[in-house]
Amino acid sequence: MAKSFSASLHEPIFRTTYRVIYGDTDAAGVVYNANYLRYFEIGRTEMMRAWAIPYSQVEQMGCVLPITESYIRFKAPARYDDLLTIATSLVEVKRVSCRFHYAIYRTEEGGREQLLVRGFTSLACINAEGRLTAFPDELMEKISALVPQKEV
Repeated sequence: MAKSFSASLHEPIFRTTYRVIYGDTDAAGVVYNANYLRYFEIGRTEMMRAWAIPYSQVEQMGCVLPITESYIRFKAPARYDDLLTIATSLVEVKRVSCRFHYAIYRTEEGGREQLLVRGFTSLACINAEGRLTAFPDELMEKISALVPQKEV
């Protein structure tokens, strides 16, 4: 039985755009599937830069945030020169890990957004030796503020 994954976006949702370049496409003229992980990175990086802290500062704190898990659900293809909207939300922060959710849309004629891809990435916080480490307090404070608070 297939495992079910949730990749729903939660407020606050960060949005950025990206125009598909020719090098992103395959012989069929559609975006090559692995490039969607790059698009997720664009959304995540720009969200962190705008709302928390640039990744360069995370590295200066002695941390690296590698992806430990990813999931992509394809709904429709993107093609060369499409203007994509990458929607990103941080949905979970733990002591040594976090999880981002994504949705990628293309605006159609008439302004309707067509969902192309939905997915998530989980990241771990590791030190220079490659060992799991807790997020530094400053980073934890900034990213925790981006996670929706659960009602009690």
